[in-house]
Amino acid sequence: MTQVTRAKNGEISAEMRLAAVNEGVSAEYIRDKVATGRIVIPANVNHSKLEAVAFGQGLKTKVNANFGTSEDCDQIENELEKLKAAVEAGADAVMDLSTGDKIKETREAILNNSKLPVGTVPIYQAAVETVKSGRGIIEMEVEELFGVIADQAEEGVDFITVHCGLTLETLRHLAAEGRVTDIVSRGGSFMAAWMLHNDQENPLFEYYDRLLEICYKNDVTLSLGDALRPGSLADATDRAQIHELLVLGELVDRAREADVQVMVEGPGHVPYDQIETNIKLQKELCKEAPFYVLGPLVTDIAAGYDHITAAIGGTAAAAAGADFLCYVTPAEHIGLPDIQDVREGVIACKIAAHAADIAKGVKGAKERDNKMARARKKLDWEKQIELALAPEKLRESRKEHNQSLKAEDACTMCGSYCAMKIVDKQLK
Repeated sequence: MTQVTRAKNGEISAEMRLAAVNEGVSAEYIRDKVATGRIVIPANVNHSKLEAVAFGQGLKTKVNANFGTSEDCDQIENELEKLKAAVEAGADAVMDLSTGDKIKETREAILNNSKLPVGTVPIYQAAVETVKSGRGIIEMEVEELFGVIADQAEEGVDFITVHCGLTLETLRHLAAEGRVTDIVSRGGSFMAAWMLHNDQENPLFEYYDRLLEICYKNDVTLSLGDALRPGSLADATDRAQIHELLVLGELVDRAREADVQVMVEGPGHVPYDQIETNIKLQKELCKEAPFYVLGPLVTDIAAGYDHITAAIGGTAAAAAGADFLCYVTPAEHIGLPDIQDVREGVIACKIAAHAADIAKGVKGAKERDNKMARARKKLDWEKQIELALAPEKLRESRKEHNQSLKAEDACTMCGSYCAMKIVDKQLK
């Protein structure tokens, strides 16, 4: 039985109660929105260490951190350190995107050490195992792909990215579009190559009911991937992207009918002025299903600083209604992120999410800022550090920049000419 089934039956699960407490809303509100698909609680029945988190309408904007091994960097210990860094920085969920030799072992280690919801992209494992067997990705068997999905569900993965909306018809739109960057989704490229070579429909679309059965059994949340997300501003909001979104809207309806939790993934690289339009389109076509966006990145020329690029777009997206932001690290477009990249990516994304929550009036969002303002007025540095999104960063930075301080409550920017002190003295 899934969270959706329980909610439709009028039951408030332990996960719904926990979400209500964490969000500062009523448990009945959570139950109602889960029943109608406006909120999801990725909580696989097999993930024993999980502390459930809710994503969706009226809730705080959540942040996801990606990491995982590659064929060039295949150390499980490093990924566990990245998990730790992501949790400490405030991530609400993580995704294991491993493509190294030890995919299963890495995922198992992350699941055993994560209290956060864990997501994966199952086609990565299916593709890697096909290649390891001496075949090309285009020779992957349908049964192998569904076998991986079933195995990951049994292991405890809470949500899976599956590119079900990439159909042969959608690929025809892509070919006619004449994109600059074609397909930048790795999972999407695997599936597209398989479809084009075999001249067969996407099995995740063709056998979608089978996918729903696996997800229902283990209460795995579907994250319907955007295989045709734009990889450059030039390709944003084109016919290929919108056609895939139309298909995803229909698949959302089918998942809800099957009592399977579902959210939808979105772009990508999007000019700032098109972000709100993208969010409104998804919300309309997918009937308010929670929206999970990568960034969006608002320029293509900020390599090395793409965590900032994504934070700008993420604020706009979440303020317009996106529910879940996937972080982008400074290493985006460069290489595999290290531990510091993970930390910087999460913090930048948390800033974007919080700024958006203030803009859309999420309950309690502005209270922390008001407390910070009062702490600054009092020159209470310990309170400021406590309230900061990155407290250790603030503590270390203050120490580094204020070694020559004469007064402990001031900073070297103003010293004795502190505006707060001067005005406070005269007002008193």
